[in-house]
Amino acid sequence: MAAPSKTPAPSKNSRKALGRLSLPERTFVADALRTETVGGVLLLGAAIAAIIWANTPLSHSYEAVSDFHIGPAALGLDLSLEHWAADGLLAVFFFVAGIELKRELVAGDLRDPKAAMLPVAAALCGMAVPALVYFLVNVTGGGSLDGWAVPTATDIAFALAVLAVIGTSLPSSLRAFLLTLAVVDDLFAILIIAVFFTSDINFAALAGAVVGLAVFWLLLRKGVRGWYIYVPLALVIWGLMYNSGIHATIAGVAMGLMLRCTRQEGEEHSPGEHIEHLVRPFSAGLAVPMFALLSAGVAVSGSALTDVFTKPETLGVVLGLVVGKAVGIFGGTWLTARFTRASLSDELAWPDVFAVASLAGIGFTVSLLIGELAFAENPLLTDEIKAAVLMGSLIAAVLSGVLLKLRNAKYRAMCAEEERDEDLDGIPDIYEEDKPEYHLRMAEIYEKKAAEHRRLAEVTGGASDGSSRPA
Repeated sequence: MAAPSKTPAPSKNSRKALGRLSLPERTFVADALRTETVGGVLLLGAAIAAIIWANTPLSHSYEAVSDFHIGPAALGLDLSLEHWAADGLLAVFFFVAGIELKRELVAGDLRDPKAAMLPVAAALCGMAVPALVYFLVNVTGGGSLDGWAVPTATDIAFALAVLAVIGTSLPSSLRAFLLTLAVVDDLFAILIIAVFFTSDINFAALAGAVVGLAVFWLLLRKGVRGWYIYVPLALVIWGLMYNSGIHATIAGVAMGLMLRCTRQEGEEHSPGEHIEHLVRPFSAGLAVPMFALLSAGVAVSGSALTDVFTKPETLGVVLGLVVGKAVGIFGGTWLTARFTRASLSDELAWPDVFAVASLAGIGFTVSLLIGELAFAENPLLTDEIKAAVLMGSLIAAVLSGVLLKLRNAKYRAMCAEEERDEDLDGIPDIYEEDKPEYHLRMAEIYEKKAAEHRRLAEVTGGASDGSSRPA
């Protein structure tokens, strides 16, 4: 008889990919995603309103509103409302993205190089593969290569809105992965905008913006407080950055990265967390939806939809978002787990990762922005690229929705387990199972329940005996 085989001990180098979050990180992710979800629903509503408005007999009024110019021409800021939304309101969006990135670098998953390796590799592959797909389609079809960066971005708010609309639960580990992925994605999108979509540089204005940022940083270091100081300074920095020729949203990112996101003794929240809490509702509830309202209005017709799938530029965007994102993120995650000896969390399977990778193919806000920058000299192609972004995001949403729905029962069970709090102390039980005091509390609870059951059994038994006696 053969001796029973022993289960090999786990390697010291092995670790779990997409495992359970720590309680503070889980709480932060839940709060951040709650705001993003609400903002995403507003974003979705604004995009639908823009498409409807641009495809009714009132379409001329949509164009008139989008092209309406306002602002001081002497300062180089006589811009259309659409331009104000893209360069102005989105600076607020990127300011919040800068704070998120700073927090991830000092207190989140990106703080630990080993933990950061997975979302960073997934995000890089999730940007490189869509760009490669676009490149191949346009080289083969003879199209313009200017739009290679359009399908590289992920819109976390829109993705969460899709989850809210289709009613799909996602365990916290997958939500955190999606959020961290989007933060890294935003970082590289910012770099792409700064490096590839900057033309002539006004060095005097740029020097002024740099001096303004230095003053901003110095005031933060000195602990100076007061919105009446920082808001005017931020507006000056933004105006100088815009006139420098570098995209003005870079100013928002730079200021967000300067905020301190670590707590000091006696602080309930760091300055970065506090300001993000104040600004995020404005960003998610007004800035991004207004950008969508003024940018997503494209004419939709049978011929326009046909052009999306026949022109190499638009087909490259659609395939980049739907195929490139899913393959890139899934492949990057699998390769990282394979070569770093990380095993997937026991509660998850690789199809779950592919479903989330498909969800990341919803590239709305930043994709529209890059599309406008890439084809600024060709308004017709700009509108066609917008239509391609909308179509690609829609297909990715439907595909990921179907894939996630197939596993939704499993996700609901995982979420219920994550929320279980039988001792009613406000902390989920899964975070206390290694604490003796938790088991003592549970033993007391079970003992009280057992005593109550014994009492009910005695009462029921007594009543049964009395009813069986003869009259």
